[in-house]
Amino acid sequence: MVDPWLTIIGIGEDGLAGLSEASRKALATAKTVFGGERHLALADVGSRGRPWPVPFDSDVVLSCRGRPTAVLASGDPFWHGAGASLAEKLGRNEWTAHSAPSTFSLAAARLGWRLESVICLGLHAAPFERLVPHLARDARIICLVRDGKAASDFAKWLTGRGWGASTLWALAELGGPRENVREYRAKDFAGDLAGNLVAVAVEARGTQGIPRSSGLPDDLFVHDGQITKRPVRALALSALAPRAGERLWDIGAGSGSVSVEWALCGGVASAIEVREDRVANIRSNAAAFGLTHRITVITGRAPEAIAGLDAPDAVFIGGGLDRAMFDTVWSQLAPGARLVAHSVTLETESLLGELHQRHGGGLMRVDISYAAPLGRYRSWGAVRPLVQWSAVR
Repeated sequence: MVDPWLTIIGIGEDGLAGLSEASRKALATAKTVFGGERHLALADVGSRGRPWPVPFDSDVVLSCRGRPTAVLASGDPFWHGAGASLAEKLGRNEWTAHSAPSTFSLAAARLGWRLESVICLGLHAAPFERLVPHLARDARIICLVRDGKAASDFAKWLTGRGWGASTLWALAELGGPRENVREYRAKDFAGDLAGNLVAVAVEARGTQGIPRSSGLPDDLFVHDGQITKRPVRALALSALAPRAGERLWDIGAGSGSVSVEWALCGGVASAIEVREDRVANIRSNAAAFGLTHRITVITGRAPEAIAGLDAPDAVFIGGGLDRAMFDTVWSQLAPGARLVAHSVTLETESLLGELHQRHGGGLMRVDISYAAPLGRYRSWGAVRPLVQWSAVR
């Protein structure tokens, strides 16, 4: 068996002293050592060191294939580190790894937190909105951030969203001789911290987080009136049955509210919308919920716009379904995929009736009324009846 040419090494703030014998041996024999400038200095590799390119590009490591090479990363290279990005491009016999305690482990140990119940996020190059789905009273969150300024910006962001009463810890250079842990209130955090900040920990206090049930309030979304309203959205999501890791096609996405709620359940969505102004609303809503990494916005009209998309696990058509669209979409569904279609017109309702007769599934008509003023009194104001057809391929 050929020895791996690449060694991925987790290094802490204690530098060489904290490395295992196997890690030190790999460093000593490596012709080239990649890492951040801080990592290279901690390992004292001299002229063999090559700082990571910005933005990060794993191909520079692959160019050394066959020659003894080492990669340095903070703590555990496979937890918000470069380890997985490299391993997925290599054969299993090409690399080996020696991990150190992760920053998350060290931070939890300093604060006395149960790590299995802590939300751990990497925010080096991600927006703070990535926290939105996780913010709730008493939630404990550890975030990796770029530097002291990022920590200050983070505290301001929390305060601006109503979480200024949260306890915030700035944890710098954990595990090294200059380790520093400071406690603040988010709203009182002032000024930039010097040096490379490793992590910020938060115990959330303040407002309420977003509800976790289907059917979020309509006023949480930017929209022009073209939105799947709260109760109807709850019915749609119940029929779509989102699961973590699954893909949704949201055809005629409007505000993207269905895509947002699907993504909050851990899935990914392709939101397809023909109008540019509504495309802008979808992007705004995805950003506000910290879901830009889970929602892809496609400007166009179905069925043409779905050409080349990865096959979905579920499809939602909020309106505008016709036979040509159905035939195209249905033909691309794998066995077990779900389709949910809504109609408020007699023409589309007739089509849904035919499809139900041919393919089975569930056909439901929903009448919703809201209390509204009527002179000095109140009365029920009815909205257009909705027909929902849901089926499994």
